[in-house]
Amino acid sequence: MTGLVTSGEKRLVLVSGRAHMELAQQVGEELHCGVSPTTAYDFASGETYVRFNESVRGADVFVLQSHTGEVNKWLMEQLLMIDAAKRASAKRITAVAPYYPYARQDKKHLGREPISARLIADLFKTAGADRVMSVDLHASQEQGFFDGPVDHLWAMPVLVDYVRSRVDLSNVCMVSPDAGRIRVAEKWSAKLGGCPLAFVHKTRDTTRPNVAVANRVVGDVAGKQCVLVDDMIDTAGTISEAVKVVMNAGASSVIVAATHGILSDPAAQRLSECGASEVIVTDTLPIAPEKRFDKLTILPIAPLLARAIREVFDDGSVTSLFDGVA
Repeated sequence: MTGLVTSGEKRLVLVSGRAHMELAQQVGEELHCGVSPTTAYDFASGETYVRFNESVRGADVFVLQSHTGEVNKWLMEQLLMIDAAKRASAKRITAVAPYYPYARQDKKHLGREPISARLIADLFKTAGADRVMSVDLHASQEQGFFDGPVDHLWAMPVLVDYVRSRVDLSNVCMVSPDAGRIRVAEKWSAKLGGCPLAFVHKTRDTTRPNVAVANRVVGDVAGKQCVLVDDMIDTAGTISEAVKVVMNAGASSVIVAATHGILSDPAAQRLSECGASEVIVTDTLPIAPEKRFDKLTILPIAPLLARAIREVFDDGSVTSLFDGVA
């Protein structure tokens, strides 16, 4: 047998950008490895500087960044960290983006538009990422934008387990906020014992950002505890109007569940006043104190990310985390 056999062991290194250090620390605790120290700061001109304080040579490096608020700044920081890892001779680099940046721009609605989500995948690849890990992509086809492995994690098990404890399973109805999310609502329905489905008929003006109109409910929601599920809540205009439409259709209560709580202003006010009994999100993105309100519940996503990172590091099966979900 030719070749050289080394006695060295595999090494996992978790590094994080500055956007959501709390999440990174929680993931590090779940992995029992901590977060590798880095130096990162901004020059007066706005340029970002990053450097790893420890060697990553030959390591399996996971670069975690939550793309919140100043999304372009945090995206650039993550790209620089990936480039630094590549130039420091990391063996394999995984870009961990719990909330995939520019995910909503996954196709052309009008002529002369970019497909921004595809560009982000190209940037990750060019920077040096070997694979990408994200939670609840806005559209499943985005997995094909990256030329390499993509670990598409689902927050559904986290959210469903909690929602199941908050509703009467004999009187619950799953509601999709639009026709495009019906497939997701069907999966939720199966996890909640095959409850009935409904959806909100919605129209959107593609020339205006964050503008959609909820028109009416298709399906019977009268007297039922309804669960409205979506992948993200940005300004909450759509989901708040959907709650009102469902309540006007006779629902006894409405719970809103979403993976990514972007919560751009005036989302907190809209959600607190729309009539929802509870709004549930995960902490894929940091949620500032001023964006929190009494009806908001934030579930931890770190255990899911840590389990997936461990499976990738051990060359295991990420799909096994979701057996029975699909």
